[in-house]
Amino acid sequence: MAKKILIVDNNLLMIEVMTYILINNGYEVFAISSGSEVFDRIKTAHPDLIILDATLPGINGKEICQLIKLNKTTQNLPVIICSGDESINESLKQKGAPDDVLQKPFDINCLIEKVEYQLAA
Repeated sequence: MAKKILIVDNNLLMIEVMTYILINNGYEVFAISSGSEVFDRIKTAHPDLIILDATLPGINGKEICQLIKLNKTTQNLPVIICSGDESINESLKQKGAPDDVLQKPFDINCLIEKVEYQLAA
């Protein structure tokens, strides 16, 4: 059975690109463009991994990641945060840190390697 990945990004082109890459690598992909929907989607889709944009309208990706990681029912769910901001690596040191970061623009192989690593952990 294919591993399920939830993509959260307000850039529809980014969602399309990531979805295309991940589906072609054998993953089942769900995507939403709003951070406010994340917990509802986690409950309904039961993803194995979340790829989360750092900058979302309303609640941002770093805050969502903290909520996921500090919640007992979702704390073990791997999260990769994406950003074009070079300081995103600092989020690895925060309380409720993501499991990894993906710098935008990203290399396709880098995306696949990070996803495979998190799903194998």
